[in-house]
Formats: sequence, C-alpha cells, structure tokens
Amino acid sequence: MNLYIIRHAIAVDEGTPEYGDDSQRPLTDKGRKKMRQIAKGLRALGVGFDLILSSPYVRANETAEILADVFKMKKKIEFSEHLIPMGNPDLLIAEMNEKYSVDSIALVGHEPQLTHLISLLVAKNAGVDMTLKKGGVCSLSADDLHHARQATLEWLLTPGILVELGDK
Repeated sequence: MNLYIIRHAIAVDEGTPEYGDDSQRPLTDKGRKKMRQIAKGLRALGVGFDLILSSPYVRANETAEILADVFKMKKKIEFSEHLIPMGNPDLLIAEMNEKYSVDSIALVGHEPQLTHLISLLVAKNAGVDMTLKKGGVCSLSADDLHHARQATLEWLLTPGILVELGDK
C-alpha cells in the first residue's frame, strides 16, 4: 500500500473573526492556487490515488477537492474524524484497515496529527523530528497495516519542490 500524507494548503489565519470555529477556516486564494500546482507536481511524479481520505475540516476538504479535480477523481473522497488536528492515529489506522481496501491512498489532514501518524508508522511511535509544511507531502509504503503497522518512508517533499515540478 502507498500512503501519501498531505497537510492541507494555506488557510485563513486562526483567530480570524469571521471564522470563530477553527473547523470552518477555508483555504486562502493563494492556498488554493498553490495546492493546484502541488497536485500537478504530484501528478508529474507519477503519483496516483485510489481514494482520498480527508479531515472533515473545511481547509482539508478543500485541499482534497483540489487533489480530486487535478487527478480527475469523481466521488473518491471520504472523511474521517480521526484526521482532525487532535485525531488518534491508532484509530485512523484501524479505520483504514476496516473500511478501505486500496493500493494507494491520500490522507489529507493537519498537524500535529499527521506527524504523529508518520512517527507511529515509521518509527513505532519513537518520534520523528520533521516538519510537514502546509501543502507538504510525505510518501510511505507498507506491505500491511493490519499487524505490523510498519511503513517505509519513501520521500518527504516540500510545497516549493512540488510547485516547481507542477510548473514544468
């Protein structure tokens, strides 16, 4: 299984009066434009998804919709409460094992939850010191998440690199 762990793109700042509820903050125009370029960069790398699993928060949902549009996926976005900022990575893995039988999945969410998930899968929760920038993507591969819950870190790309790849 290939897992593409994607942090949502640039969103309206936390504390913006019109968005008192953190879950309702949308992407900015710059965030939408940059995410489209990032998605094109992923496509240029030959990445593909069978499914996009997203946090239900507006900024993650909008990020997932841009990915689905660039990759020409219809009705391939599902939502998980376990991908919210304080979601539980163990419960997310259990949900993926129970509900989704796919070869390639994009997980769209937030920090610090995504880094915790990567740490759990790559270092058995020992803690991985990494920065997943907004719009950044981490690629993991795993034979099976049912028992071992171990994955191999294939690559971690910044939004800037992906934008450059998408512009070519």
